[in-house]
Amino acid sequence: MAATLSRPSFSFRIPSSSCHLNFKTLNPSFLLVKPSHARSSEGKNQIISELKSFENSLKCSIDSISGTDHLHIVQNSSVVPMAATAAMDSPPKISKKVCLFYCTEMKELAERVAAESDAIELRSVTWRTFEDGFPNLFISNAHGIRGQHVAFLASFSSPGVIFEQLSVIYALPKMFISSFTLVLPFFPTGTFERMEEEGDVATAFTLARILSNIPISRGGPTSLVIFDIHALQERFYFGDNILPCFESGVPLLKNRLQQLPDSDNISVAFPDDGAWKRFHKQLQHFPTIVCTKVRDGNQRIVCLKEGDPKGRHVVIIDDLVQSGGTLIECQKMLAAHGAAKISAYVTHGIFPKKSWERFQRDSGGSPENGMSYFWITDSCPLTVKEVKSRPPFEVLSLSAPIAASLQIR
Repeated sequence: MAATLSRPSFSFRIPSSSCHLNFKTLNPSFLLVKPSHARSSEGKNQIISELKSFENSLKCSIDSISGTDHLHIVQNSSVVPMAATAAMDSPPKISKKVCLFYCTEMKELAERVAAESDAIELRSVTWRTFEDGFPNLFISNAHGIRGQHVAFLASFSSPGVIFEQLSVIYALPKMFISSFTLVLPFFPTGTFERMEEEGDVATAFTLARILSNIPISRGGPTSLVIFDIHALQERFYFGDNILPCFESGVPLLKNRLQQLPDSDNISVAFPDDGAWKRFHKQLQHFPTIVCTKVRDGNQRIVCLKEGDPKGRHVVIIDDLVQSGGTLIECQKMLAAHGAAKISAYVTHGIFPKKSWERFQRDSGGSPENGMSYFWITDSCPLTVKEVKSRPPFEVLSLSAPIAASLQIR
């Protein structure tokens, strides 16, 4: 039961040695505890007592001034939830010390992750190649990580960089470490896969099987942290020798939207039913617009399925963007239905062949041609380098949620 107290004023009368408390202004959930002690000085008597409920406590003093028969309660301290008091009395939780390795592409993000917590210490790998082009790798201070919690921050941005990182990922758990966590913010395979006829190869399943066979460390199976995996069924591709932890970048967006001057006029739009299924539960407090794709010959046209964008700042939300064609069609449709401003958010800004150049900034009054904001995370570091400081793009860093995931016990 929750109880909220303002500064109380209770009346006491002491005709002789007894006192009477007027409970009219006292929350009924509070109990009067017998005085903890009493003291007196010349011309003044004081009783120190405490009011308690199951959730709250209120310490107060009762003063009696000689020559009068009234007492006054003075609140000495604010109401403190008992649960919070118990938490303060309990020993503080000690952060888990983590040695964080990273690939070359993820250096800047790794530094931001380490800045989030003193418990995270960056460790380095020497990334070299032999004359034939195959990896020549060296893990610095390998003996120093024995018995430590170890993590690796990976970026599988292209097939050419996956093998060298897998070599390190497979080596670290075998160095007598206490536990191993692989952070792969963007799980890249499967973004274009459609199993429509015999002979199609599910490369996402192949990569999941490779990661599922990472050697077990002394602490058990590897923990795998992924943000907004593209196809929801891909989470079932992983075997029992790995523990996938699926996170989302949408909380970062929600925090950013609260900072906007028109935060009370925002609607969220999903470009298709798949995006709605993925994200709508995290964004239930926003007015929702759902779009759909219909075929017109060889073309797919985006249509309004439900919701009203008129006069609203509409934010289109999806897990990733490649060429950006669907987002642009959705943008034009929303503008045609009266959206005042249009922005977009994707967790993974892939943008092959610099397709980000298709998105211009709306300098005011032309939402059909430009966007007010385009938010991405730093899950794809090569894209971040290209769009950084280029409106309408803003980068929301995954550093804090990654640091938090490394503390999961």
